Amino acid sequence: MTKKLRVALLAGGKSGEREVSLAGARGVLAALDKEKYDVRPYDPAIDLARLAEDAAGLDVAFILLHGPLGEDGSVQGFLDLLGLPYQGSGVLGSAMAMNKNLAKILYKQAGLRVADWQMASRRDIDNPQGLSAKLLFPLVVKPVGQGSSLGMSIAHDNNELAAGLKLAFGYDSEVMVEEFIRGREITGGILGNNDLQALPLVEIIPGKEYPFFDYEAKYKAGASREICPADFPEKITRKAQDYALRAHRALHLRGYSRTDMIVSEQGEVFVIETNTIPGMTPTSLLPQAAQAVGYSFSQLLDLLIGLALEQK
Repeated sequence: MTKKLRVALLAGGKSGEREVSLAGARGVLAALDKEKYDVRPYDPAIDLARLAEDAAGLDVAFILLHGPLGEDGSVQGFLDLLGLPYQGSGVLGSAMAMNKNLAKILYKQAGLRVADWQMASRRDIDNPQGLSAKLLFPLVVKPVGQGSSLGMSIAHDNNELAAGLKLAFGYDSEVMVEEFIRGREITGGILGNNDLQALPLVEIIPGKEYPFFDYEAKYKAGASREICPADFPEKITRKAQDYALRAHRALHLRGYSRTDMIVSEQGEVFVIETNTIPGMTPTSLLPQAAQAVGYSFSQLLDLLIGLALEQK
């Protein structure tokens, strides 16, 4: 009988996306083949010491953490110190992708199109005109180091901009303001370490009551619908998939990623951000795209664990 792989499943953590992480972990735990894997859950909010003690008896970690202290390179560095391989990007790529300002700079250097943006300071809450004079309304206000649209808003005038800045600074010490691109929201998944595979695009259509794909639109059942493969002309599809590949490489990522983009009303593709630990339930965006090319959810998990062990 083949020896089972001992997998540390890391979920929970301390970020605002804790509940999303735990929900994803339940789906992964149910889908992992019990004949192949001995899965041991760890919550980094309370279990880091236990994980360090157990590390020598583990084969691989599966990280299902989102946001600060999970997706930003912190846990990745801890696992590197323990000598425990894990799926997805390392410290450098995780940190760069999590910082939306740095990621946009790297996207631009790679020749990808992004919305114009400015970094904000707390002083701008009382004087938002300084920012709005450099950009065109409506504006998207977002914390630089958060995920799941936490602390994010859309401003149509200076009063809304001031309120949005105040909200965002409640989540992060760094806040950015970028021009809102009208169009269709899509996401492009990438799989692989050295040989990369661009997955079919998924179009995300929030319900009419949501001005953008916010936290509730992401996670409330029935609040949004997804179309996979997204219905675009082949030229736009190829361009968006190429952008997802180039974003993945520009940020020095590995294993997998999911880059969110907007196809504008003029047919231009704009890169918004890249997720290094995408949602991982059977109905999440990246698993949907993987299923479209023949990977069941269990097979996708097998692939990700295999890519993790390649790094070892």
